[in-house]
Amino acid sequence: MTENARPAVTKVVILARGLGTRMRKADPRAQVAPEQAAAADSGVKAMIPVGRPFLDFLLSAAADAGFTRACLVIGEEHSFIRSHYGEAHPPTRIEVSFALQVKPLGTADAVLAAESFVESDDFVVLNSDNYYPVSALAALRVAPPPALVAFERDALVQGGNVPPGRVERFGALEIDGRGMLERILARPDASRGAGEEVVYASMNCWLFTPGIFRACREVPYSARGELELPQAVQLAIDRHGAEFTALRVATPVLDLSSRADIASVTERLRDIRVVL
Repeated sequence: MTENARPAVTKVVILARGLGTRMRKADPRAQVAPEQAAAADSGVKAMIPVGRPFLDFLLSAAADAGFTRACLVIGEEHSFIRSHYGEAHPPTRIEVSFALQVKPLGTADAVLAAESFVESDDFVVLNSDNYYPVSALAALRVAPPPALVAFERDALVQGGNVPPGRVERFGALEIDGRGMLERILARPDASRGAGEEVVYASMNCWLFTPGIFRACREVPYSARGELELPQAVQLAIDRHGAEFTALRVATPVLDLSSRADIASVTERLRDIRVVL
C-alpha cells in the first residue's frame, strides 16, 4: 500500500429503522400473499418475504461487492431482525452486527447510531428497502471518499420498478464539471431538468468518511421534524468543504416502498442468486 493509499472499505451500514408508513397503508389493488401482507403490516420493509426476506438480497449483493461487515440500524421493537440474522440465520460471507436507534428521528440520526461500529473507518450507507446493483456497490467501495452513486433517473424508471411520478420526488443532484456533488434538490423542479440530457437522482447510496458524523450532529431538524441525511451531506459541503465524488451510472434500483411494489420486486428478484 502506498503512503497515500486508503485501506479498502469493508463496512456497510444499512438503515432499517424506518416506520414503513407507506408500506403499512392498505392497498386493495396490490397483489400480495398473506405472509407478505402480514410483514407489510409491521412496516419492516427489509423483512418482507420476496422469495426470502428482502434484506437477504441486499446483504448478498453487499458481500458480492466485497464488503465483509454489515451493521443493521434497527429499533428496540425489531428484536426479530436481531434474532434472525444474529442467531437463526447468521450469514457466513458477511458479518452482521446491530446498532440501536432508539427513536425514529431520521436518517442522519440513524447514521449516528452506527458510529461505534464505524470507528475511524470509511464506510458505505444504504437503505434497507432498496436493492442496488452489485456493480454500483463495487464501484462505490473503491471510490475516493466521500462519494455517492448518482443514478440516471430515466434508468430507474425504464429498468427498475420506479414509476415516473415517484422518481420525480427523489432528490435530484446538481453535479459540477469536475464530477463533484454541488447540491441535492429535495423537491426538484421538473422543469429545471427538462433541458438537460440526463437527470441524476440520489438513492441514498453513500460512501462516507467518519467526518460525516460531525455534520449529522450539526444538521437541524427538517420541516418534517427529522434529522435527514441529505441535509447533513449538504451541510458538510457548504460548511465544512467536503467534496463528494458523484459516480454516475445508468443502472436501475429496485424500490420497496409500498405494497404495490411487492409483486414487481418479487418477480425481478426471482432469478437473483443469494449466498449469505
